[in-house]
Amino acid sequence: MKRMLSLALALAPLTALATPDPTDWDAVVAQAEGQIVHWHAWGGSTATNDFISWVGTRLAEDYDVTLTHVKLENTADAVTRVLTEKSAGQDTDGAVDLIWINGANFAAMKDADLLFGPYAEALPNWKFADTDGKTLQHDFTVATEGYESPWAMAQVVFMHDTADLPERLGSMPELLDWARAHPGRFTYPQPPDFLGTTFLKQALVDLSTDPKALSQPVSEETYTEVTAPLWEFLEELTPLLWREGRAYPQSGPRQLQLMNDDEIDLAISFSPGEASTAIANFQLPESVRTFVLDKGTIGNASFVAIPYNSDSKAAAMVVANFLMSPEAQLKAQDPAVLGYGTVLDINALSVQDRAAFRTLDLGVATLSPEDLGVVQAEPHPSWMTRIAEDWVARYGVGN
Repeated sequence: MKRMLSLALALAPLTALATPDPTDWDAVVAQAEGQIVHWHAWGGSTATNDFISWVGTRLAEDYDVTLTHVKLENTADAVTRVLTEKSAGQDTDGAVDLIWINGANFAAMKDADLLFGPYAEALPNWKFADTDGKTLQHDFTVATEGYESPWAMAQVVFMHDTADLPERLGSMPELLDWARAHPGRFTYPQPPDFLGTTFLKQALVDLSTDPKALSQPVSEETYTEVTAPLWEFLEELTPLLWREGRAYPQSGPRQLQLMNDDEIDLAISFSPGEASTAIANFQLPESVRTFVLDKGTIGNASFVAIPYNSDSKAAAMVVANFLMSPEAQLKAQDPAVLGYGTVLDINALSVQDRAAFRTLDLGVATLSPEDLGVVQAEPHPSWMTRIAEDWVARYGVGN
């Protein structure tokens, strides 16, 4: 039957091939055979790169889909590529077939009609998605409306080397007090790096006296007032950072290297299992543990989206669906692989898959779901863009 569908699709008009129907999954799978998916995704982590390579192997085995990982330093580069193609009238044969995307980049693509869909909630594995317990239908307050599908859960944690910093810190003011007593022992990736801007957002959320304002687009009338506590905090913190705030690590992995080299004692992560994974991979000392703040920390889902002008939309949907499969989700949650949180409702899975998740050792440094506490909502994406621009103007290296 599968071969018959493939033959029928091969004889169909090319325009039909370009617009697969997500609700006809058999046809999607048949059309995906032999297609190449250029997945533009952050390439700054060996563990992530290895996971994507494994995904590609599994897709080739089961679906005859070729997955090519286009490694990005900044997701905005892929967004710009699609926007440039649209401006040039290149509405087919786009260079980008799938993007690992979040927040402001998703909002920009959605607003500019650069996305294929809706497709996400028609994927077969969507039935396992935990739409009640996790933020899978909103991305930084923006409704996804089926234009992107989730594949990993993230929440801010702080990694601390208990050999030098034995106790957790409960708030940004406590972090500042500790930095005063231990200058040079903390840093964060340099914005506009995603993890660096995440630290700025986390500080803003923890210090804010008007958190409701952060759920709305930036308002010129209130921006100065709402962000004042953040800039006051950074004015005191910056000279106390590693290298007195005159240099910053360029990425999360570089931050881990500094901790492993005993240059810093405290670092930020957006993956509760990253420390356990890094310990297992000998990238962090065994004395590292994690904590969250008293008010909770920011959490969100990682998504993939398909550009409107991809000619491999069917295969891209197959990739997105596989990423939500119990097999891929269990692999990603393994701290020896990635240590990412799952987007699935474990109770919706088969008895065998439930048992596999519940018996998985999350790692020595990974907090339990209960200990992760309250998940703070992401601010509207306009806040990240604005505070990152302001940070560069105020503290960017060379300023």
